[in-house]
Amino acid sequence: MTRPIQTLLWMSIFTVIVAVGGVLLIEPLRDAYTSNVIFNSVILVVLIIGIGINFRQVLQLYPEIDWIGRYQNNSLSLNIPKPKLLSSMARMLEGKEDLVMSTTSMRTILDSIRTRLEDSRDLSRYLIGVLVFLGLLGTFWGLMATVSTVGTLINNMSVETESGAAIFENLKTSLAGPLSGMGVAFSSSLFGLAGSLVVGFLDLQAGHAQNRFVNELEEWLSSSARISSGIIGEEGSSFGAPAYVQALLEKTADALEKMQRAGASEDNQREFLVKQLGEMRGTFDRFNDLLTEQNERLDRLNHSQSDIARLLKTTSEQTQGSAANEELRSELRLLTKTIANALSTRGS
Repeated sequence: MTRPIQTLLWMSIFTVIVAVGGVLLIEPLRDAYTSNVIFNSVILVVLIIGIGINFRQVLQLYPEIDWIGRYQNNSLSLNIPKPKLLSSMARMLEGKEDLVMSTTSMRTILDSIRTRLEDSRDLSRYLIGVLVFLGLLGTFWGLMATVSTVGTLINNMSVETESGAAIFENLKTSLAGPLSGMGVAFSSSLFGLAGSLVVGFLDLQAGHAQNRFVNELEEWLSSSARISSGIIGEEGSSFGAPAYVQALLEKTADALEKMQRAGASEDNQREFLVKQLGEMRGTFDRFNDLLTEQNERLDRLNHSQSDIARLLKTTSEQTQGSAANEELRSELRLLTKTIANALSTRGS
């Protein structure tokens, strides 16, 4: 998902340009503002609120984009706050590892998100109308004051008792009221129309960012949508299946997918168990080979002991003074020590 960084950049640049233009034209704007402080103050307050709302509409897309990125990377946790615009989709996908949904569900989710985005922009559009309305209201208010002042001026004029110079001075003094009313009218129109222009441009940029978010979300959901096979009927046709039948089929498909995942998990566990049993069998075979080898060694030692006993018996019957017998006894002692050392080594 693309973050609306470019949109925020354009909105910020436009707002800075408007602020710089206001600073450069501070003198004429101050005169226009002081001509009708009440109406112009209300217009400026509505303008600031409209700018903040449009920036908020773009910034509220960041948590939704972060949530989608974490879901795609399977890194969601309980500490992450639930999204607001995608709350219905978050509840639908809760506990599911794979994103698989029907085209009907995808269309329902997208329509819900579009409706919420349109609702969030209603206030901004209303503020644009409010700015235009305040400008026109100030205009008519100033014109009404101008007309009433001009009427009073005409009624008070008298050419019979005054000279021409006095009439001209009286006229010049009396025209201050109508001119003040015209200043109220034109200053309110100026601030109202300029404010509607600023809020309208920011609302346009916010709408572009929201449309891009919905389009990218639709592309992501389309890659995981399950298209109807058309056995029961095409979606939206008069011969299609009832809504409860489609819901039942979707539930059945979800149950089959869960069973398939469970079967794959059982197969993996079975393969692991067979592998472990094979390793245990190989260990037992090696243990049996070692036992067989030990038994053969013990048999050889038993035969050696039998031969020694027989030799000892034979030598005990012979004479003790023979030199050959002495040599045989020394050899037998050496052999006995060797066997004893071997047995002690085996025992340890």
